[in-house]
Amino acid sequence: MNYLAAKHFILDKLKRELPPQLTYHGLHHTLDVLAITKELCFLEEISASETMLLKTAALFHDSGFIISNVEHEKKGCHIARQHLPRFGYDNHEIEQICGMIMATKIPQNPQNFLEEIICDADLDYLGRDDFYTIGATLFSELKAYDILQTEQEWNLIQVKFLENHTFFTHTNRRRRAPRKAEYLDDLRGLVAAS
Repeated sequence: MNYLAAKHFILDKLKRELPPQLTYHGLHHTLDVLAITKELCFLEEISASETMLLKTAALFHDSGFIISNVEHEKKGCHIARQHLPRFGYDNHEIEQICGMIMATKIPQNPQNFLEEIICDADLDYLGRDDFYTIGATLFSELKAYDILQTEQEWNLIQVKFLENHTFFTHTNRRRRAPRKAEYLDDLRGLVAAS
């Protein structure tokens, strides 16, 4: 498989075709998920071939937003199935990649360890220092799509989301879960005070 050619292709496509109102699900998010995927593959000692599949899934996981923000994971799988064969990916590899893409659908439901890794990479920011900065970009995006309007609505959604979210890998349970719990406490305080 020619990972570098597939990477060049999809990054160029995302740069040209993603809607501008995607303040969260933009190219920067894909690059962040790719970087964290690489980190997690190293820290969780994933084989080189499986790391290549995970990095490919990270690159394609939100590509469906090019088509629509509704069921974008399915649309991302369509894009992967359409384009990855010409980069030397076989049907089995593509189906593994699509499994990883579909695992990122909220609520996350990974079926194997590789899917757990991409799920943790996708929501890594929940336990990082840039939680509020990145959260603000998602709030802006949800407002742009008329999904919600007020900061109070947003804080309530975040509380519910953080309460129901779990990191899957040992790495992120150790390095991200404690900070995520602090953010949940902070947000519960904000919701209670308003």
